[in-house]
Amino acid sequence: MGIETHVSDRIAEIVFDVPPVNAFDSETWLSIPDIIKSASSREDVNCVLIRAEGKGFCGGVDIKEMQAHPERITQLNRGNFLTFRAVREAEVPVVVAVHNFVIGGGIGICGAADTIIAADDAYFSLPEVDRGAMGGASHLSRMLPLHKVRAAFFTGGRIEAEEAWRLGGVEKVVPRADLGSEARAFCARIAGKSRKALVLAKEALNGLEPRDVDAGYRWEQGFTLEMYLHEDSQKARDAFVQSGKTADF
Repeated sequence: MGIETHVSDRIAEIVFDVPPVNAFDSETWLSIPDIIKSASSREDVNCVLIRAEGKGFCGGVDIKEMQAHPERITQLNRGNFLTFRAVREAEVPVVVAVHNFVIGGGIGICGAADTIIAADDAYFSLPEVDRGAMGGASHLSRMLPLHKVRAAFFTGGRIEAEEAWRLGGVEKVVPRADLGSEARAFCARIAGKSRKALVLAKEALNGLEPRDVDAGYRWEQGFTLEMYLHEDSQKARDAFVQSGKTADF
């Protein structure tokens, strides 16, 4: 268990397996950028696949750590920022295969990636407002239209995989049992091409984007820190950890 990398047929497969819900503490988030960078820079790798074992793809950050150690917010923020940037700046295309819940930091990974393959049970959610935090909208905005992102952010609601596909944020929705094989098959189509062409194409496509998602996320993080310093933030975390429910304000 943990985070492992396997390389085969020019595909580097990074697998999250951090029970119970793949919610990462600050130390884990800070370790992920090097894992992604190391995998994508290998000359025998033409595509990176990120997927997960367990109940869901990613539960975001470890709220229990933030409840007990709110002073670690800057470490957590940096780990998130560097992880998402590493995905977006990876030398080769990054495909993410998601199932069940994709929450908080999981949204950042997906939004920074090049392509998303989703299981039919997958959903995307940014419950930050209910957890006393901010962040994630910059990357969700790479996937979905502005007003859909705002509605999801303000309500903490879910965006089901089929809806994300309808709006163009997901390449393909597949049966849960087929997620791994479908994702690997898609990656194989990429991996069979020239590595040099893929590296240049990735750089070119990033440069063509009309907005800087990393700068946007840094902007968001300023508000994240401000929120964490407010008493409502601790109240929200306490309510979630103690009862699993949203605080009543």
